[in-house]
Amino acid sequence: MSKVSYYTPEGLKKLKDELNYLRDIERPKASQAIGEARDKGDLSENAEYDAAKEAQGMLEMKISKLEEVLSNARLIDESQLDVSKILVLSKVKIKNQTNGMIMNYTLVADGEANLAAGKISVNSPIGKGLLGKSLGDIAEIQVPNGVLKFEVLEISR
Repeated sequence: MSKVSYYTPEGLKKLKDELNYLRDIERPKASQAIGEARDKGDLSENAEYDAAKEAQGMLEMKISKLEEVLSNARLIDESQLDVSKILVLSKVKIKNQTNGMIMNYTLVADGEANLAAGKISVNSPIGKGLLGKSLGDIAEIQVPNGVLKFEVLEISR
């Protein structure tokens, strides 16, 4: 059973670009490597041929996985999202109740998560804990070393 994932236009474009690169650039390179290895003689003792075939198999598996992700990808219409509570693509400002630290995050799909850019997955513990919360709510989030409490200070798009 396949899982539906939601993406921004940029995230969906990035996935499609990666798939096109693998199909149009990497697949022909893999075929060429197999052909060159085949030309070197006896295939039963040709380690280069075996390595090229294995690399091609890995590439095809990656292409297949990306095709599956894209077939289940849905584009998010930001204009239809409710700004009164935290949803996918919400930009949130939260305050850690323990140490008073204030953080800004954007909740995104798994494939677009990038902590350095302030984008966390909706499937991460913090992302799951924040979903559905409203302004002023306290989110209690179970993490490996205990429970974190975050106050929702701001929600925007």
